[in-house]
Formats: sequence, structure tokens, C-alpha cells
Amino acid sequence: MFSKILIANRGEIAVRIIKTCRRMGIATVQVYSEADAGSLAVEMADETVLIGPAPAAQSYLLADKIVEAVRQTGAEAVHPGFGFLSENAGFARRLRDEGIAFIGPNPEAIEAMGDKISSKKLAAEAGVNTVPGHMGLIDTPEEAVKIAQGIGYPVMIKASAGGGGKGIRVANSDADMAEGFAAVKAEALNAFGDDRVFLEKFIENPRHIEIQVLGDKRGNVVHLFERECSIQRRNQKVIEEAPSPLLDESTRTAMGAQAVALAQAVNYDSAGTVEFVAGQDKSFYFLEMNTRLQVEHPVTELITGVDLVEQMIRSAYGEQLAFGQDDLKIDGWAIESRIYAEDPYRGFLPSIGRLVRYEQPEEGDQGDYTVRNDSGVREGDEISMFYDPMIAKLCAWAPTREGAIDGMARALEDTHLEGLGHNVPFLAAVMDQARFRSGQLSTRYIGDEFPDGFNGLPVEGRGRDVLIAAAAAMNEVAAEQSGDPSDRTDWIVLIDREAHGVTLGYDDAEALILDLTGEDRSLVLSDIDWRPGLAQFRGVLDGEPFTAEVKRAADGWDIRWRAARARVRVMSPRVAELYARLPEKAAPDTSKLIQSPMPGLVVSIPVVVGQEVKTGETVAIIEAMKMQNILRAERDGVVKVVSAKDGDPVAADDVLVEFE
Repeated sequence: MFSKILIANRGEIAVRIIKTCRRMGIATVQVYSEADAGSLAVEMADETVLIGPAPAAQSYLLADKIVEAVRQTGAEAVHPGFGFLSENAGFARRLRDEGIAFIGPNPEAIEAMGDKISSKKLAAEAGVNTVPGHMGLIDTPEEAVKIAQGIGYPVMIKASAGGGGKGIRVANSDADMAEGFAAVKAEALNAFGDDRVFLEKFIENPRHIEIQVLGDKRGNVVHLFERECSIQRRNQKVIEEAPSPLLDESTRTAMGAQAVALAQAVNYDSAGTVEFVAGQDKSFYFLEMNTRLQVEHPVTELITGVDLVEQMIRSAYGEQLAFGQDDLKIDGWAIESRIYAEDPYRGFLPSIGRLVRYEQPEEGDQGDYTVRNDSGVREGDEISMFYDPMIAKLCAWAPTREGAIDGMARALEDTHLEGLGHNVPFLAAVMDQARFRSGQLSTRYIGDEFPDGFNGLPVEGRGRDVLIAAAAAMNEVAAEQSGDPSDRTDWIVLIDREAHGVTLGYDDAEALILDLTGEDRSLVLSDIDWRPGLAQFRGVLDGEPFTAEVKRAADGWDIRWRAARARVRVMSPRVAELYARLPEKAAPDTSKLIQSPMPGLVVSIPVVVGQEVKTGETVAIIEAMKMQNILRAERDGVVKVVSAKDGDPVAADDVLVEFE
């Protein structure tokens, strides 16, 4: 076996690879950019090599730097992780030519499958179902519009070298096609160094289902069943699960057979994923093949017990697969939630900054469910604008899908982050939705369920009870610890401005009893785990454990439980009566301003002072986290001020354009 492996990646996947190498007794070399000098992966690796400045184009994407680091450290193999050089056939070929093992498929397989145009032709030849579209390259927006008219809208515009949700747009009209074509070419060139674009028919209300394959260098290929990846935002996967709630055994077998046939057709010899777009009727069509480890590989590992990183290493070393298709079975259900540094309350815009606080759920067996958390950052680390904004991949396994969902919801409760925006409340909201629990998924799920964006879920039901109980208990604990208990038992708990009468008492077991006056019912709160200064309140409410995120405010508490959040105040009835008379503060009018929704760089501002602008027109394009974000006018108006120019760095909420 290899004695030393160099990891040509960063963040959580680098940490993930190091863990398997440690278990296998293999030394690791971690390359890093200046921005990652203090990262967890650098801390964990046996050796480290600085390879350049923060931008990936000056560090992680430079094959020369990687090869030099291999020579310098005497590593025998390179694991590329995902992204960066993981699907670069030229890089894999160069390593092979220099006698360095590439822990991934052979360069010919990467070349055949890495180009989305040629891969579709090969898939058709291998007997795999394919989506209608135009497989040739397209050079101009005019040509793209003409081809799209022939295919029929809606049409998907895709970068040939794309991946990770980047370089993809859906066009519903000629205007969409012309604008989207230019944007996809720009994104593709920036992210992949390749601006080739192709078109294919967009399947309405589709599901995204993929098959994990694994091959060795002796012609053996197996599949490790499917993953459902339909919960997506801007074509970026957000929640994945294995197996899929859509598939029956016969469809699973057919999809698996087609995936294996395609892998065998290109002599595939590592871990890879064949992606399909599926109809609600269980019809399925080849989408693309990713010739690398997938971000969502943990859910497959949880239901099969197979370490995919280990299998990649063994295959690269030349070992034969130690199991056949009949040896593989699905055990239970697993769900993965991608925790991103993005603010769901602000349209999921990237949020960069320092992770001031990061409390993670306990990993391992939690009784009814098992938790796995793949993270590449620690408390105090900075989330940089130069790379993907992922903080962690939180996974839950249970014997059933319902159990896995419940486990994920609890694990999300036990995740606490401060210092930047994050999508944990949104992920929790999905876990609580009846539609998600029913398994009726599609790639349109987020747009369908949150058409006006995400603003949390209403404070009602158990969420309301949790907020009332936590606020009342914290009020009591804080008073006791300050040495100023009031001995008052009757309180008004205000959730925002909605009043709930509560009378407090204790039972023989010292559990807090909250009688909800006017509702003729009580709440029983026991096992309280909180003291002033803690960011999480833990307890057992009516027999069910919960964790709420809490923060002291000037006149109460800011509390979030899952997707329900509110300012909660605990007052005497008289103070509450006076408080109700206070006027509400009006929000400032920003309707005439176009503000940068995130930190980033100005790509262009295609308007000038005095120009008349109509609703929906593009007024600015901001680039952040390798994605271009188009800002449009929300009203008709005349431009009064343009406050930035092309190439300017901007912070969140900076004013870019002001209307008269």
C-alpha cells in the first residue's frame, strides 16, 4: 500500500481524506494556499506545503505546484478530492507520465466522461437513456436562441466542463436564452477555464437521482445504489438522501445496470457517479458522469458500510475489489444537509467572515439515530470569499426514512454558529415540512415551497411552546443567579407582540410546570441545561428533548428553535399592558436603492446617471464565491447616483445605484 499520499484539495474533503489515511496507516501531505495556512486540514496532516496565494487559479488549480510538492515530499500518490483538478484529464495524465499515482479514474475515462457533450454520445452508444438536446458546441447567443426554439422551451444552458451547480441556467424565452447564454459562458470560463456551452431540454418537475459506481483496474465494476439529490437551489444540491423515496426495486436495478454499463464502456477504475434526471413516473435519462468523489458520498457510506475514499486508494494502488454486486445491500436510510455560509433570510446570499462560535452535534450513536458531521472548519476560522462557502456536511442515519429525518432535525438543533449567516434554519424548515416527509420531491421543491424566499416558519404549535418554556425558564434561572429572584409566579410571555399568560410552579420531581392561562393546558419542562452566557438552551418539553438557540437582548431574548425565531420577552402583567401601548418602529425605506446583497466584486454596472430603467432590467452584476449574481430593478425609475464601478470590491448592503 502507498506509504504517503498528497491531498490536492482543502476544507472538509481534505479532512475527510486524512481521516481514512490515518486509519489505513498512510502518511498525508496537505498542500495549502495562504488563505488556508491555519486550517484544520493543515493542522491534521503529517506534512504541509504552501503552494500560493488565496485565489484558486494561483494555488489549487496549478498542476506545476502540486507536482513540485509531490517531488518535495516524496509522496507516491495524489488524491484530488472534488472540484479543482479532480476531473482534469491533463493533470491525471501528467501524474501518470511522471510515475505518480492518481487516486481517481484513468485520464481516458475522465476525458470521455468529463465533457458533457461527448459523454452523452457515449452513453447513448452504451444503451443508456439520454435527454433530447443539442450536443454540438454553440458560439453565439443568436445561434443559441435559434437552437432553443427548435428544441422547445424550457431549455437548460450548461457549461460543458461544468460541475457543482455552476455554469447552469434555465431559459424560458428567447430573452432568457440570450442573457443566460452569455452569463453561463462567463461563469464557465471563470470557474473551469473552459467556456464551451451546450443545450438540452429541461424536464418539467424532475428529480435528480444518481448512482454511485466503483471500479478497479481489473475490469470489475459495481454500483452502490442511488442517492436522491432533488432538493437544490440554483442547481446546487442542498439536501441529499440514500436511498431514494421514488425508486422501487426494479427501477433501482435498471438504473444501476445502466450506470455500470457506462462505466465499463470507458474502463472506469475508481469511484464515480452517474447522474440521472428522473420523471415522477420513474422514467430516467442520463445527465452526466462525475469522474470523482461526490460531495454527498457520506450517505452512500452510511447505508452500505463501504468507505469510498479507502476503495479509491485501494483501486489506485491496483488492488481488486474485495466485494461483488451481490455482496452489497441497503441498510437503513441516511440524509445529508449541506451547511453553508449563506443567509437564507437574504435570498441565500453568501456570507463571509469569521466563525465566532461553532458548536457541533455529538457524533455517533444517539439512540434512535446516528450522527456524522464532515466539517473542515473550527470555531474561530474564517470563511473566505475565495472558495465554496460550505461549513459542514451534517448526516443522520436511522433504520427508516422517518427516523433519519427526525434525527437530522435534532442534529440541526444541536448545531450553533455565530459570526456569519448560515442556512441551518432553512434546513430545519425542510425537515419539518409534510411534503418533504412524504417523499414528494423535485428539483423545483425550494421554489415551490418558498416562492417568496425564506423568512422562517410561523411560531406555532411545538415551536411556540418551546419559545415560551425556554424564555420563562431562562428568566427564572437568570434571576436566581443574579441573587434577585422575584418569587413571582404569574408572567406574560410576549412572542414579538403576541401575549401569552403563564403561571409557573414546580412538581415533586423539580420539573417546571407552566400553566398557560386562558388555554387550559400545561407544559412540563425538565432536565434544564442552561446558564447565563450559554448560546444553547437544552431541555425536555413534555417528554421530548429539544435544543434552542438563545441570545440575550436588551429587553428579552432572541430565540430560534429550528425554523421558528422571535424576540421573546417575559414581563409582569402590568408592564406587558404598558408595553402594548408602545408604537412599533417603522423600517427604513430602501425602495429607491440597489444595494450589494453580499461582499464581492463588481463585474459590471450597465446603467448611467439619468438613464430610465424598467422593472426587471439588470442594473448590476456582483461576483462572489465564484458565482455571478445579477441584480435587477424592482421598480421603474431614473438613475440618480451610481456609486461603484467595474472591479470595485463591495461589502454587504453597500449602495450601488440610487433612483430618483
